Amino acid sequence: MTSSADLLRGPIVAILNTGSGSCDASSAGQAEALFAAEGLADVDVVAVTPDRLSDALDAAVAKAKVLIVLGGDGTIGTAATRCGETGPLLIPLPGGTMNMLPKALYGTSDWREALTATLAAPRLQTVSGGELAGHRFYCAAILGAPSLWADAREAVREGHLLDAAQKAVTATRRSLSDAVDFDFGETSGSGDAVAVICPLVSDALTGHERALEAVALDLKTATALFGLAFHAAYDGWRNDPSVIRVTTRNVTVTGHGALPTILDGEKVRIGRKAEIRFLPVAFRALVPTQAPLG
Repeated sequence: MTSSADLLRGPIVAILNTGSGSCDASSAGQAEALFAAEGLADVDVVAVTPDRLSDALDAAVAKAKVLIVLGGDGTIGTAATRCGETGPLLIPLPGGTMNMLPKALYGTSDWREALTATLAAPRLQTVSGGELAGHRFYCAAILGAPSLWADAREAVREGHLLDAAQKAVTATRRSLSDAVDFDFGETSGSGDAVAVICPLVSDALTGHERALEAVALDLKTATALFGLAFHAAYDGWRNDPSVIRVTTRNVTVTGHGALPTILDGEKVRIGRKAEIRFLPVAFRALVPTQAPLG
């Protein structure tokens, strides 16, 4: 059995994306102090701009046994994909706006708390996920026109109110006209949108259940789920009688045009058909033996 100390033995590389909201000029020094406090003197801390991130991740994955990444959802997702099933153990720290994967693993929006708790008593956790057209996700995929509400939400956050209004109108128009067809294996039909949820964040799946939760939604439920706060919507929506939900390892969703798609908070471009498969082991993370309070 691997001990906590063994999990942190070997080359450790920390990549800090300076373009993320939670990373500033002091972040590298703060990280180094946290490593020193745990007696980890030989840690390579690399602060990089977004344009250098891809090369830095490639170099780190080739070298490290443990990879620590501070960044937004896009950065975290890229790092998890690069690590894969057999690469470095990953500690993904929250540095963006939604921080879907870090929050699911650590229950906190503060990267220092997450890192401190993990270094003090690390535990290995295998993370499953889904894959769509070469893109991987570890929390949830949302497909269909109501997901366009995410554009309006981001515009509001950035203070672009006119742009937000225009995006809201577009989302509403497309939501009223662009239904999608779905095939969940033994269940198929059409709906306004589809959510595909991974075991890591699903209240209806155990962490060891080897499948995805696929959900077909009507316009009202989908707009509330996608347009407001996806995290906050995991509570009561499954009780809505309009919701169709199954457990499956494969999902197909077909739109009448290019299918609006968001994977773990990031928009991706695909065609009119999405074929999603379950990944039993997507990457391996280090998490605290006792999760921090969030």
